Amino acid sequence: MHVATDALGQAVRLIAGPDQKNDMARAKELIEGIAADKTVADKGYDADSLAEAIVDKGGEAVIPPRRCRKTPRDDDKDLYKERKIVERFFNKLKQFRPVATRYDKLLANYLGFVKLAAVAIWIR
Repeated sequence: MHVATDALGQAVRLIAGPDQKNDMARAKELIEGIAADKTVADKGYDADSLAEAIVDKGGEAVIPPRRCRKTPRDDDKDLYKERKIVERFFNKLKQFRPVATRYDKLLANYLGFVKLAAVAIWIR
């Protein structure tokens, strides 16, 4: 599951898929239509194509480079620490048992409950 949040940790976009793909498979879909000054992501999203897409939108990519990268890119380590906002959102989301255990086999049913849980988190 992929999530885009705002600076307060509220979910802006949730994306999930039925298959087990890497993070980059849905990365551009995740940032589409969202204007942000800075985009913070983990190492799984480290790709030149995503960083260029963020810069083209007028933002700055704060993505730490993977160790295997031949030309490491600079990143703001202090700002990267703010990624904890997304991690806290996932922690709150996993407090809802059907989300944590995924009883639903159909993606539509599961994603529906995830969105319902996200709304419940948002209105708290």
